[in-house]
Amino acid sequence: MNLHTQRLTLSGPAGEIEALRDAAADGTSRGVVVITHPHPLFGGTMTNKVVQTLARAFVQCGWSAVRFNFRGVGATQGSHDEGRGELDDLLAVIAQVAPAASTPALALAGFSFGSFVVSRAVQRLWEVRPIEKLVLVGVAASRFDVAPIPPALHLQTLVLHGEKDDTVPLTDVLDWARPQALPVLVAPGVEHFFHGQLPLLKNLVVRHLNY
Repeated sequence: MNLHTQRLTLSGPAGEIEALRDAAADGTSRGVVVITHPHPLFGGTMTNKVVQTLARAFVQCGWSAVRFNFRGVGATQGSHDEGRGELDDLLAVIAQVAPAASTPALALAGFSFGSFVVSRAVQRLWEVRPIEKLVLVGVAASRFDVAPIPPALHLQTLVLHGEKDDTVPLTDVLDWARPQALPVLVAPGVEHFFHGQLPLLKNLVVRHLNY
């Protein structure tokens, strides 16, 4: 946790949601990004290194970054719901930390299982409010029914996957992306959790955000 990290307790459909907000030192914000973590049943939490790296990248680019624990993880109440309740958790967090009426811009980012949940949130929100940036890392396309990304959002979307990912094979992500003509950025030699390659992950996300 850095000096500009704030602990939050938010309201969710299954009870309290534990969250962290990272912000720039000067307090200014280009908007709010909400970041989701890997599978809760396999150790995924909001303190996952990839999730933390995504938060740092967004903060470096002037965003306020909110990450939270899905139901049943840490101090968040409730129990795992195979993505259905987790989508409700995400939508509840967005409504509280990035209300449409007062937030200058909204971005979403997800890692692994979290990317699946984010894709479903995009489906719900796209017709309701604009999404300025979307970052999906290690998309869990072989394990869940990841929603397609609206064509109008493609230019604002970064799909990043490791070439050597043995949790979600790259071929499965390409099979998901191909019908959408959605580009996938491949990190050569990198596996699912970007071990030893977190600086690369951060730099690629920063480049996307500054585009």
